[in-house]
Amino acid sequence: MAKKTMDVVKGLDLQRYMGRWYEIASFPSRFQPKNGENTRATYTLRDDGTVNVLNETWSDGKKSSIEGTAYKADPSSEEAKLKVKFYVPPFLPIIPVVGDYWVLFIDEDYQYALIGQPSRNYLWILSRQPRLDDEIYNQLVQRAKDEEYDVSKLHKTPQSETPPEGEEGPKDTKGIWWFKSLLGK
Repeated sequence: MAKKTMDVVKGLDLQRYMGRWYEIASFPSRFQPKNGENTRATYTLRDDGTVNVLNETWSDGKKSSIEGTAYKADPSSEEAKLKVKFYVPPFLPIIPVVGDYWVLFIDEDYQYALIGQPSRNYLWILSRQPRLDDEIYNQLVQRAKDEEYDVSKLHKTPQSETPPEGEEGPKDTKGIWWFKSLLGK
């Protein structure tokens, strides 16, 4: 049976979308530590209209991070279908890995969002705060279900009451954990 066409946000205000988002839940991936905590993304608009992406997670007390670039797949389209490109260390040659980032839903205040991909193998629930109201969470899960995602795979990401700031703690800069968002397979 053919999958339904996925509904994607139209007219996303990139400027309002910028800033920090906390990962409330996601589909687990073999590329991300199962014990990743306090996972977050920070988006910054560049002068050329592309977005700088910084993804961070903590695992066993170590911070892992990777930076990349997001841009609209089709600049003339109203749909919030972005591509995200990372140059992935530590592999040589360093090759760009590109994945899809589709904003399936965002509330009118830009406080929480549902992110998916055309493959439906990856899903994220993001929030401006490390906590998300259960009722809102359940609404987002239902929305994903309506888009034919297998929501039984959703795994809640542990977030501290006080998310870690700054550069404290040893760092793992390999960035392998962030592959989950890229390969889309």
